[in-house]
Amino acid sequence: MKIRRIAAYRVDLPLHEGSYKWSGGKSVDVFDSTIVEVEADDGTIGHGEVCPLGSAYLASYAAGVRAGIAELAPSLIGEDPTQLGKLNRLMDASMKGHPYVKSGIDIACWDILGKVAGLPVCTLLGGRYGEDFVLYRAISQQSPAAMAANVAGYRAEGYRKFQLKVGGDPDTDIERIKAVAAVLEPGDRLVADANTGWLMHEAARVVRGVRDVDVYIEQPCYGYEECLAIRRRTDHPFVMDESIDGIEALLRGFGDGAMDVVNLKISKFGGLTKIRQARDLCVSLGIAMTIEDTWGGDVATAAIAHLAHSTPPELLFSSTDFNSYVTLSTAEEAPQRRNGRLAASTAPGLGISIRREVLGKPEVEVS
Repeated sequence: MKIRRIAAYRVDLPLHEGSYKWSGGKSVDVFDSTIVEVEADDGTIGHGEVCPLGSAYLASYAAGVRAGIAELAPSLIGEDPTQLGKLNRLMDASMKGHPYVKSGIDIACWDILGKVAGLPVCTLLGGRYGEDFVLYRAISQQSPAAMAANVAGYRAEGYRKFQLKVGGDPDTDIERIKAVAAVLEPGDRLVADANTGWLMHEAARVVRGVRDVDVYIEQPCYGYEECLAIRRRTDHPFVMDESIDGIEALLRGFGDGAMDVVNLKISKFGGLTKIRQARDLCVSLGIAMTIEDTWGGDVATAAIAHLAHSTPPELLFSSTDFNSYVTLSTAEEAPQRRNGRLAASTAPGLGISIRREVLGKPEVEVS
């Protein structure tokens, strides 16, 4: 089996809530997502998706996904899409860095591998645990009262874990955390995610100001060392995200005791092949994980679901269903939230069927 064609399609994903806001005044109204299609010479087709959270979140941007694929794809034509380790080594040799560019190609090749093997991707990633898994809901940055009201509404949909977007004015963020904590019920979990938005002195004020609140603190500052310093001055459970972008960073964080939970984003690591390595390392080290990506629709949600469903539940802190945030469906049979939980498909590959009417013409096509 050989790759004979790689294409990349731009798909705009509007949000049900109109916009998504996080630290530093950053916001997105419509997500620019790239759906990647890899076609083998026997006609088997796989799909992946990469959707950066705007251009000012990580070192990635939407147009860069498609430009990178145009640069990378010619070196992959004629290669076996089912030999994932070899294919990833070739991608790394052909393009230094830019893991988010490679992610959609890697996911699409896992989709092909599953279809060829007649197995769902989660089985190939290690096996399915249980019937479903737990989700969190991200709460876009608003006033304390509005965020508390949103949490109450999402609890009615079955969510029990809530990720507040903070990282703004420390006094307001303290109010946000306390307002939301006041409406939680037993068994709910609260995460205050600053998305690198606080300076050290601001983060220190916030963790002191909410010292009596049951809340997880997530990535308070931009740099790893800054986050570690805040970690060492609070007894709140601590989550690391943006600073953990590979195996080396993960091992460093474990050695330093920098986190209780780590967020693993598929595109930040470069696809399912490499994030599986990170996931399995976390399992060996006993580090709890949130399995997710930067953003996406049905295809990204399917990939997330397979990785999360193949993760031991005692180490899966939470996951996400990004397709419930957006108004456009890009695939049939994509996983759908039920009572705050999600399940990966049991069909071969990702278990989805792409809606070709929403793709249009490819922006990149290499054969």
